[in-house]
Amino acid sequence: MTTRTSTSAAAGTTASASERLVEATRELLWERGYVGTSPKAIQQAAGAGQGSMYHHFTGKPDLALAAIRRTADELRAGAERVLGGPGSAYARIEAYLLRERDVLRGCPVGRLTMDPDVVVSDELRAPVDETLHWLRGRLAGIVQEGLDDGEFEGPMSAEEIASTVVATVQGGYVLARASGSPASFDTAVRGLLALLSARTRH
Repeated sequence: MTTRTSTSAAAGTTASASERLVEATRELLWERGYVGTSPKAIQQAAGAGQGSMYHHFTGKPDLALAAIRRTADELRAGAERVLGGPGSAYARIEAYLLRERDVLRGCPVGRLTMDPDVVVSDELRAPVDETLHWLRGRLAGIVQEGLDDGEFEGPMSAEEIASTVVATVQGGYVLARASGSPASFDTAVRGLLALLSARTRH
């Protein structure tokens, strides 16, 4: 599976200061977490001064919230491009599981669930929870389509399968990062696809 390196940190010099600040914060949150993302580090990465930062945002929590929302929106849009595409229910789930990812960096949304400073904040946690809830619901709807069309055989819970897909992806990231190789992610994904394929009418 091919990995992709994110380039959002390299916001163009023509971008507005607020845009550069949000993009820099997104990258730093992904790499360092909330505590490791200091206002000074954000300003340095964005090429913006303290005055500019506090002109656009009330402080680090406000900027972090904007960054998390942007990351959540991007994840939804990327998932929808695949899940909303053509093909059978199985084909769309397969396309989602095999889509290009920067596996060793982990999921930019999923990693926030392991950040205690994000989880303890209702405001910062909300976009993360909403996005994962949306993803489970979107996948469940696709599984239900497959059940209604007779594509999937046997008793299946659309919600349980959807949760399993999300858990496999997020767990695959953890295994890959622990081993230092995307192979662990690939193995988890292909194992789930094999189980789903066995429940489809061929």
